[in-house]
Amino acid sequence: MGSTGMPVVVGLDNGGTSNNATVLTVDGRFLVDGLREIPSEVGDGPEVAVEALARAFDGVLADTGVPRELVRAVGLDTPGPASATGVISSRGSTNFAQPAWRGYDVRSALERRLGLPVVYANDGNAAALYAHHVHFGADAAARSSVSAIVGTGLGGGVVEAGRVVGGAAGMAGEFGHVHVPLDGLLEPGQPVPVCACGFAGDAESVASLTAIRRNLLPYWLARHPEHPLAAEEPGRAARLLRDLGERGDPLARQVFGQQARALGRLFTIAANFTDPHAYFVGGGVVEAAPEFRDWFLATVAEHTVLRDEQRAVARFALVPDRDMAGARGVAIAALDRVKGGAPA
Repeated sequence: MGSTGMPVVVGLDNGGTSNNATVLTVDGRFLVDGLREIPSEVGDGPEVAVEALARAFDGVLADTGVPRELVRAVGLDTPGPASATGVISSRGSTNFAQPAWRGYDVRSALERRLGLPVVYANDGNAAALYAHHVHFGADAAARSSVSAIVGTGLGGGVVEAGRVVGGAAGMAGEFGHVHVPLDGLLEPGQPVPVCACGFAGDAESVASLTAIRRNLLPYWLARHPEHPLAAEEPGRAARLLRDLGERGDPLARQVFGQQARALGRLFTIAANFTDPHAYFVGGGVVEAAPEFRDWFLATVAEHTVLRDEQRAVARFALVPDRDMAGARGVAIAALDRVKGGAPA
């Protein structure tokens, strides 16, 4: 690390508990190897949270020895939903539950605080952009991809010609709320899963940690009341499931198998809309032992229905560097803006 005397952009990843930051030089080198986290303080309201982002900005510059005058732009990502310009949805979200956050323009607030241009993306889009650029490298601008990021919910993004497709309201690539066919995905008698957004049978209602807790585990544990997880509190049981899946537990593999098949159906829909070069899967579900994550990704690929021509060129891969993907993705978006590209 250390100042190169070269202009840079800074990427700031805002989360429910912490902010992460990175620095990217204009020639494409990240100056931060690992996490640079400080508390995000989003629960204390917008003004406090913007100050926390400013501290993350100052801290990463101090850590890397980069003078502030070398910063040309800042990239910011937050959990959705939010507009293309960084206005938090009036309906609120899990991380922005306080009424003061509803309709709050976090991008403009940070821009005023720092006195620098700020480029915004939601966290799923940022991770998707990072995965795309890492995977394709110098060919990124000539390739397309879709990403599904499995976490508390299901985020993701569409990247075309190396740039995120934002949409008119900034909510393109919200794959979690795309309905997937349930025939053959659910077991006989298994209730239709319901998403926290109110939709029944969308991808997030199956492929998310919330889906495990609310929809999948209750069904499977009712069928197998002797299973050790039946004695656990639902939230804890959901968190313990991946470890069991890594060890080959049959019930856990049934649950994760349903999630992988749901993602395959989601990618099948994406294939007919965008015909991408690559399909990326990220999130906690694949931050696992190699055998488990390879099995999960192979199951997703097996259940993604492609034409022969598509299968010949398609790639299936994991989103790398999960903890750093958001900050690095928005840094890439900010660099694209600095170099004169269209808004990412």
